[in-house]
Amino acid sequence: MFTSKAVKKTQRFVRLFSAKPSVKPASPEFSSGPCKKRPGWTADILEKAAIGRSHRSKIGKAKLQEAIEETRAILGIPADYKIGIVPASDTGAIEAAMWSMLGPKPVDVLHWESFGKGWLTDVAKQLKIKDVREITAGYGEIPDLKSVNKDHDVIFTFNGTTSGVRVPDLDWIADDRTGITFNDATSAVFAMDVDWSKADVTTYSWQKVLGGEGAHGMLILSPRAVERLETYTPDIPLPKIFRLTKGGKLIDGIFKGATINTPSMVCVEDYLDSLKWCGEVGGLKGLISRSEANLGVLEDWVSKTEWASFLAKDKKTRSNTSVCLSLDLEADKIKQLVSLLDKEDVAYDIGAYRDAPPGLRIWCGATVETEDVEKLTPWIEWAYNEVA
Repeated sequence: MFTSKAVKKTQRFVRLFSAKPSVKPASPEFSSGPCKKRPGWTADILEKAAIGRSHRSKIGKAKLQEAIEETRAILGIPADYKIGIVPASDTGAIEAAMWSMLGPKPVDVLHWESFGKGWLTDVAKQLKIKDVREITAGYGEIPDLKSVNKDHDVIFTFNGTTSGVRVPDLDWIADDRTGITFNDATSAVFAMDVDWSKADVTTYSWQKVLGGEGAHGMLILSPRAVERLETYTPDIPLPKIFRLTKGGKLIDGIFKGATINTPSMVCVEDYLDSLKWCGEVGGLKGLISRSEANLGVLEDWVSKTEWASFLAKDKKTRSNTSVCLSLDLEADKIKQLVSLLDKEDVAYDIGAYRDAPPGLRIWCGATVETEDVEKLTPWIEWAYNEVA
């Protein structure tokens, strides 16, 4: 059995003879948001943007409508679902839905990381919904999904961006539910399958899996969600950017490109470029395959690395986008490792989220090249030996 003194001597020996890798990832961009642009992206694609034109002009409306319909085609969203572009990223989209629709039923809020917990705060403390049930689990785990009441409204994050834990599927949502399901899928769509028959409200932003720009959110509504909007009026004031109905009817123009406020046509063009790239890599199946291949590299590496492990306890709930790792290091040493990789221009922004346990969070979405993940792991080993 090694003494602590012997272990320290061994670590110093390993550091002394641990060669610095000679090959870096072609892109050091492993941030979990905003995320890496698609391979081959250049600012030249923005030359076709409707710059200096009204978003309500013929060309402006056409581009916004194209963004909506291409989204529908790639994600396989049913024809009777509404898709709208709304302000304030995923946060704006989920808030608009919650403030407009919550109230007539009890609410189950599932959370296992910081963003889901934030929605609980809004529901209980801001909207002041009286009958709220918190269904929770710690970082790395997932709560009992089957404990959800089908007659309650349900709010959940499909993929916990800050914990690396995702729902394995949506089979736990009842087909004969009377409640509305609110699916915050911002780091899941375009990298994971969504059963649209189970999702009444789905939200995401352009800045995650497709590597788009921030500030714009997507709001996807099932017919059941539209019915709720048209039959229920909240007894609270609603800011303009949250108003989805007028006179008891859905403002249909929002879901045909007539946005609530002025969008950036530069960002719209960037999103359209991302959607075109999706088709070039095989659509949704191709995107999922690319992301899962990236996760596979880290799974293989972790299996051979005794001082690294996944924060997600169960492989079935392990995220293939926001991959979170725990290291056998003190928190300050992990910060040094992250800083070292940043300084070497090997990996940017891979430290764990501020509310999460200390560790690494490596984005493995579809825009990240698998060979870059392969080139990253030797550098993590080198940095570990440098700071240990």
